[in-house]
Amino acid sequence: MSQHAVTARAREPAAPSSPAPSQQRDAFFDNAKYAAIVLVAMGHAWEPLRDGSRTVSAVYMLLYTFHMPAFIVVSGYFSRGFDGRPERLKRLVGGLVVPYVVFETAYTLFTRWTDQEPDRPISLLDPLYLTWFLVALFLWRLTTPLWQRVRLPVPLALGVAMLATLSPSIGNDLDLQRALQFLPYFVLGLSLRPEHFRMVRRRAVRIVAVPVFAGAFAVAYWAVPRMTGAWFYHRDSAAELGAPEWYGVLMTPVLFVCSLLLVACFLSWVPGRRMWCTVLGAGTLYGYLLHGFLAQGAKYGGWYDPAWIHRPLGAVVVTLVAATAVTLLCTPPVRRLLRFVVEPDLRWLFRREAPERPGTGPSHEADRPVRAR
Repeated sequence: MSQHAVTARAREPAAPSSPAPSQQRDAFFDNAKYAAIVLVAMGHAWEPLRDGSRTVSAVYMLLYTFHMPAFIVVSGYFSRGFDGRPERLKRLVGGLVVPYVVFETAYTLFTRWTDQEPDRPISLLDPLYLTWFLVALFLWRLTTPLWQRVRLPVPLALGVAMLATLSPSIGNDLDLQRALQFLPYFVLGLSLRPEHFRMVRRRAVRIVAVPVFAGAFAVAYWAVPRMTGAWFYHRDSAAELGAPEWYGVLMTPVLFVCSLLLVACFLSWVPGRRMWCTVLGAGTLYGYLLHGFLAQGAKYGGWYDPAWIHRPLGAVVVTLVAATAVTLLCTPPVRRLLRFVVEPDLRWLFRREAPERPGTGPSHEADRPVRAR
């Protein structure tokens, strides 16, 4: 066999039925994904505690500045190998489309059962609650080959996000407003390389991150009574937030820079060694999709009614419960139990593709992070 054929075969992704060895996974990214999903759960748990507490509102605003951007940047980094090949498309359907249909339906039925929206129809065009991320990630990955071929992809994606804030007419279909406004973070992830993450993990960055986060909290505390935190959801146009249209054009790059600064500080604190939580990084999608039922059920089940919950001790308890709950939802037993809906095996659905001849298929450096997942 020629050296060219051997090289091409080595670059082919492993078969879905053959899990990648654990040593191929980077502990840093698994730790980062786990930390990010814990912060997501905490943020949802803090929502009912914001009324009457400026401190909780400030921490909540600070958290929403960077926790989803961090998750999206890492998602973009691990999407660099998407090239539209049949095998990639199959994984896209099984890993995003099927879970979206299942959980969009489940969340709709759940909102009916809890009487939040008893007449809400099941609509796959109007993502409910957490499911917007699955739609956005599906759209972002489909456009990955385009972003990898244009010049200045990040400024171009930022321009798209800025223009999106000008248009209230985008509406709720597929939550496109959110997908477009968060797009620059995904495109940035596509543009990053391992050396960029090594830069933010230096000791000097970890030290600087302390005053940066302290200053960011002070700014958030000042901003709580002066601006709406809905800017950080990235789901509305400027007009829908009651601001002049040009506010959105200005706020988008400002928030982008602020968010990236805090994302870098957050990643600088993520350990790079294997820890007890490293294995949970592979199950963050399970924690993300499932914890919403607990968060919504707690609010409408009266768990926040006792007065002590809205005091400092109550906020601590809520934080610990949220972190514990999402941790359990990321564990291997939960993944094995629900793999059939979150990561279904859809080989029965697709035709068997003829194997590529050695050396004829596309091969590039971007395949590597996908194989490591």
